Amino acid sequence: MATSELIEALQALAHERKIDEFYLIERLEASLAKSYQHILDLEWDARVTIDRQTGRIYVYELVPVGEPDEETGEWTEFEERDVTPNDVSRIAAQNAKGVIASIVREAGRQSIYEEFSDRVGDLVTGTVLQGTPDFTIIKIRDGVEAELPHYDQKRNPGERNERPAGEHYRHNQRLKVLIIDVRDPNSDAPKARGEQARPAIVVSRTHPDLIRRLFEIEVPEIYDGMVEIKSIAREPGARSKIAVSSREANLDPVGACVGPKGSRVRMVVEELRNERVDVIQWAEDPAVYVANALSPAKVNRVIIDEDNHYATVVVPDDQLSLAIGKEGQNARLAARLTGWHIDIKSASFTGETLVPTNNVLIDEVEEDDEEVCVFVSEDGVRCRNHARPDSRYCGVHAYLDEE
Repeated sequence: MATSELIEALQALAHERKIDEFYLIERLEASLAKSYQHILDLEWDARVTIDRQTGRIYVYELVPVGEPDEETGEWTEFEERDVTPNDVSRIAAQNAKGVIASIVREAGRQSIYEEFSDRVGDLVTGTVLQGTPDFTIIKIRDGVEAELPHYDQKRNPGERNERPAGEHYRHNQRLKVLIIDVRDPNSDAPKARGEQARPAIVVSRTHPDLIRRLFEIEVPEIYDGMVEIKSIAREPGARSKIAVSSREANLDPVGACVGPKGSRVRMVVEELRNERVDVIQWAEDPAVYVANALSPAKVNRVIIDEDNHYATVVVPDDQLSLAIGKEGQNARLAARLTGWHIDIKSASFTGETLVPTNNVLIDEVEEDDEEVCVFVSEDGVRCRNHARPDSRYCGVHAYLDEE
């Protein structure tokens, strides 16, 4: 490549890729200096200059002059000795390919960072391009790819796993994902393994805010701000709970999120690959909030210890397993959702008497509530027997009608 052709090619590339022309040439000069120092086996450092008009290349050896600095031991003055070889253009062309490729990659990553760094937390739809054992590459749009990591964290403790258990993706599959990170190419932070060869954008399918964004799409009341998602607890791929409240007195937030015949929440569940989603009513009263969070289990009583942030929940015997959930999942998610430590006990539990800070009875709402005995024991447990005809009490407590 002739020198004039080299400079023309650099100018054309700089214009096409929107890279500063002088920055491109300076990077090439620095790369050529290192190459010529090695090729020419120079004793001292080299400096390369490229004429901005003609593209002609000059190579100089920087020979120290005088004595080195007493404090640093380094020379401050140099004499430039021209050591330009005859085949300077050929070597320059070889170096230019590597330098240009490196600069183009860096410019591309910087452009992506500038565009997407303010979009962390946004929901985007992409197409699966390629899958590996450690991550999946997702195309967000032409020229922009994202990484969905699913590293084995036992083998790679410093890496992420953002794929729910049981999810697998096929080529060209459409996915909704949440942007959780955009790698800064100029950051001094420790680099991820092989970061330069990996997409700059990192996305997730396990982040709790993925559910928040999906509900914003499906529920206009959330998008408009009339319904607010207060809290989210999630075990990706298995089950999630969200607590919602309404800013409008006559608007049912749970009904708005569930939708007619469950249509709205069903769309979210389908996008999450049939992950179960429980929508519960948020309450300012922690006792009511904890009781709601344990849905679908029915709760008799919640005892709140505000000093220790501890909630003891009493449930009917037949609701104990439902309140705890499979392998403790329901209780665990309720605790994360509310932020309270929850201890669940059955109504027949006869352990040590608790001294509550706040003792709240939770009225059960049943269709046949009028047919249930209204007797409530001293410890707050309601009788589960049916009331006798024309009486509010069952046969056991019928004597109370006479009082």
